[in-house]
Amino acid sequence: MSYRIYWKTAIDFTAVMLMLPLALMVGLCVAAVVCLTMGRPVLFRQERAGLGGCVFTLLKFRTMRDANDRDGKPLPDEERLTRVGQWIRKLSLDEIPQLWNVLRGDMSLIGPRPLPSKYLPRYSAEQNRRHEVKPGITGWAQVNGRNAIAWDEKFRLDICYVDNASLAFDIKILWKTILTVLIPSGIGHGDEPTMHEFMGNLPAEPSIELPQPDPNERRAA
Repeated sequence: MSYRIYWKTAIDFTAVMLMLPLALMVGLCVAAVVCLTMGRPVLFRQERAGLGGCVFTLLKFRTMRDANDRDGKPLPDEERLTRVGQWIRKLSLDEIPQLWNVLRGDMSLIGPRPLPSKYLPRYSAEQNRRHEVKPGITGWAQVNGRNAIAWDEKFRLDICYVDNASLAFDIKILWKTILTVLIPSGIGHGDEPTMHEFMGNLPAEPSIELPQPDPNERRAA
């Protein structure tokens, strides 16, 4: 518990400050490419749920162009995701701006990935436990399938991290993250380039019992 409360935040801050010079150089290059290929804004902003369910604004580099259909609704992700955006996602370069979220205290380097705030009412009590720790740029679910796994498995891995967070566990996740970046996998979900929306824990539809034939009627026939 002391690691989560005291040491983890100090390690996050120190690590980000050490990475900052390289992150700034790479980030400026990515920002220039995004601006040239997709225009402005360069950053994507979205409200996400953090520690205790508190909402914050997450930053990422844009990987999709703004495009709507005739009714003014955004086109599907696979139609808006650009070729450059695919490479930015594959190399996880879109996550670089989240180092600012870590410095602000919204996020940690390692923890459950922050999900859109609109999901908050959709969680079960067990799934909501993922907010007992700060969300992370990478996490246990990220290095065990990323977007290729189902929501239930993703949440199970998140809770596993909540229950077992430690320095040794974080080092293990960090090492597996490096391997995941070098050998990209799990970026999309099936044929979709992004994870489909989490709709909540819908109750199973009641089964319909078909009327069984009366054996007496069968004999009479």
